[in-house]
Amino acid sequence: MRRSYQVRKLLRHQRKPAGLMLVSMIDIFTVLVTFLLMTAVFSHTVILQLRLPAPQSRLREPPPGLVLEVLVRKSLLEVADRNSGPLATLPNTAQGYDYAGLTRYLEQVKARFPKMTQASILLEPDTPYDTLVHVMDHVRAFTANDGLGTVQAELFPDISVGDAPLSGRVAR
Repeated sequence: MRRSYQVRKLLRHQRKPAGLMLVSMIDIFTVLVTFLLMTAVFSHTVILQLRLPAPQSRLREPPPGLVLEVLVRKSLLEVADRNSGPLATLPNTAQGYDYAGLTRYLEQVKARFPKMTQASILLEPDTPYDTLVHVMDHVRAFTANDGLGTVQAELFPDISVGDAPLSGRVAR
């Protein structure tokens, strides 16, 4: 018996290690990658181009005509002309800022100045980012009915952002 035990021990040490089976692992990864690609959500990112004032830049004299500014204050939205002063004041409603009133007024301004595309949004220091985005959306475009459905119509797509003057009057 001793010999048979020694022979078995010798045979055990002379065995070659088993090869690694990668076929099943490749199959699992193929199924996993396919599943992840099919369930992935591809998001569409919209990038708006803003013209921010350069640091230490001097204000140039505005050209003759309307220079549209929308001032965002804590209690109201104010539409103004840099040259002549306030044009419309839209106090807050119970739900917050009067975005619908802003859009209606800007539609009237666009009807009088159809070629104009520039507007400035001036914000008080502690204005939330969400408010800026809503005001920008309502200044850039409005929703119009064309009979079959709704379409986005352009108002003032070239937007500049800046700080509102500290007083209740428009800076000149």
